[in-house]
Amino acid sequence: MGRKKAHGVADWMAGSAAQPVTSRGKAQLPRSPNEILEPVRPAPPARSGRGKVRLPKGPRRGRATVGFLNASLTILLVLMVLGGGSAYALKYAFEQPGPLDHSTIVVIPQGEGLTGIASRLQREGVVTDSRVLLAGYYWSRTKTYFTGGRAPALKAGEYEIHKGASMRQVIDTLVEGKAILMKVTVPEGLTSYQIVQILKAQHDLTGDVTEIPAEGSLLPDTYKFSRGTDRKEIIVRMQADAKKFVAKQWETRASRVPFKTPDEAIIMASLVEKETGKADERDRVAGVFFNRLAKKMRLQSDPTIIYVVTGGKGNLGRGITRSEIDAKNEYNTYQIEGMPPTPICNPGRASIEAVLNPATTEDLYFVADGSGGHAFAASIRDHQNNVKRWRQLERDTKAKAAASAAEQNAAQDQTAGPGVALDIPGVTVEGAAAKPAAAASSDPNADATTAEDTIPPEPAPEDTATQAPAPTNVATKAAGAKPAATAKAAKKAKAPKTP
Repeated sequence: MGRKKAHGVADWMAGSAAQPVTSRGKAQLPRSPNEILEPVRPAPPARSGRGKVRLPKGPRRGRATVGFLNASLTILLVLMVLGGGSAYALKYAFEQPGPLDHSTIVVIPQGEGLTGIASRLQREGVVTDSRVLLAGYYWSRTKTYFTGGRAPALKAGEYEIHKGASMRQVIDTLVEGKAILMKVTVPEGLTSYQIVQILKAQHDLTGDVTEIPAEGSLLPDTYKFSRGTDRKEIIVRMQADAKKFVAKQWETRASRVPFKTPDEAIIMASLVEKETGKADERDRVAGVFFNRLAKKMRLQSDPTIIYVVTGGKGNLGRGITRSEIDAKNEYNTYQIEGMPPTPICNPGRASIEAVLNPATTEDLYFVADGSGGHAFAASIRDHQNNVKRWRQLERDTKAKAAASAAEQNAAQDQTAGPGVALDIPGVTVEGAAAKPAAAASSDPNADATTAEDTIPPEPAPEDTATQAPAPTNVATKAAGAKPAATAKAAKKAKAPKTP
């Protein structure tokens, strides 16, 4: 029994110090009491077949992971420092004053890419480094994208870049399209063909116009554009403005306007535009035409004849002949009832407004009064008197012109002669005196042309035409067209028609 106790104590001591020992245990028993009191010894490292010590896999992998994380964080920190420094340097270069020491003009052509624009700006000395410009632009686009805005786009055009402008200011100028604007003025009363010629003469515009727009579809005005704008774009703008303006005025038209569509109003407005250049007469001229339409009288408007004779390409430059008045065509208002099928020019805003809000009068006739305007009449008798006054004014004007020409010729005869010596020694101008210009005919009834079919200077008074010499159209004159005919030609252009 004593043996069993001793043996049990030994088992307990062995199990607590090293490993439990059972009757079948294979663990090594402590060799001394001191060994029992020592901590557990780790198992010796395993050796490979070649005698090398193999470390446990767990601890080695842990140390490798920790090392990788440390290296990654270090690299990330370095990159953040470098990135922050680069961003600061980029921002500084992007916003610092530019190299220009004076303002300059830069032209960005249509269709040029971003890289080409940046290179152009550097080449012309606007920016110092195109790469910084591109980086700043892309950064601006990125910020706009994340903020939900619209990505900025550089616009073509001609720009003024101010002295010391930074790259940011240059980009803002190109993005906002703050280009230098050119302008083209289209006067009232021109045909579509004439307007196209004006656009073709503008060298700052590009592109070709292959088709003449419909007559009356363009709104005369001053249009601004940037260099390189296509001519067709200007035409589209003119057509859009015309539609918008006519639609607005159509809604406020007077109740007495007999037209069913805005197109009919534009036809009448084109006649009014060509008949007078005075703003305060337009509504009254429109009233005359309305009164004649109401009484089934022909409009007898000379500009409708001129439109056919010239093919809508300009002024006639002479008087209208009898054969042209008698010509049968759909535009000749001496021969047709009502209005022509299309406008004969592109009327301005004032004429359109006048037609849609005409003056309420009883006038049926008008004739030039010699002051650039017209004398209106409601009866044929009053109109005849107005015509007589105009005829007398014509004769007086011709007589004064003839007298003035005679005086000039006499002065030339007295001062000019062969062999006029100059004050320069040894230099003499040889030759006969200059021939005087042909004086105007003193015959007040002389016609501007000698053709047998010209309009008689003094037509019969009964039911005379409403037309008389109109003043030179302001719009035509502004467009650089030839001035209206002289007093003789004007007399024939506006002579009342013999019934």
